[in-house]
Amino acid sequence: MKNIVLTGFMGTGKTSVARELSSMLGMKIVDMDTEIEQEQDCTISEIFAEHGEARFREIESDMAIKVSGYDGVIISTGGGVVMKKENIDHLRKNGYIACLVASAEEILRRTSRSDERPLLKVDDPLKKIKELLDYRMPYYRNADIMIETDGKTPRQVAEEIVDGLKWKK
Repeated sequence: MKNIVLTGFMGTGKTSVARELSSMLGMKIVDMDTEIEQEQDCTISEIFAEHGEARFREIESDMAIKVSGYDGVIISTGGGVVMKKENIDHLRKNGYIACLVASAEEILRRTSRSDERPLLKVDDPLKKIKELLDYRMPYYRNADIMIETDGKTPRQVAEEIVDGLKWKK
């Protein structure tokens, strides 16, 4: 059975939607960031602080290769995994790619509750979100389907993914 791979910017709802999909389809969730933290024995923020974004992206690529070998799971990716074509190529081999999108303002609202967003530790996080979204959008568009999450519950988004992928259990 193929995997369902959730991509999208931070704060678009990947984790919440993964939980809904898991409940609906009876599939296990693999969260790449959680897997990285367990494997590295430190948080994503600590990896960024101690080793920088470039090293984190290397670790993330290694994890994309690893999880792409799984079968019949929901993979929740980090927001930047799409920036390397090889990552998406690996994840697509045995998975359908669903990209979740949200407005910059909604992303800021959702992410402002957490200090665990190293890329947003700047003076103007809304400006940074807009810059990153503009840069990453061409990569996000490589998904099999794109789902807008503003104003929707995780359940509604999960149902759209199932419908959009014509998922057969």
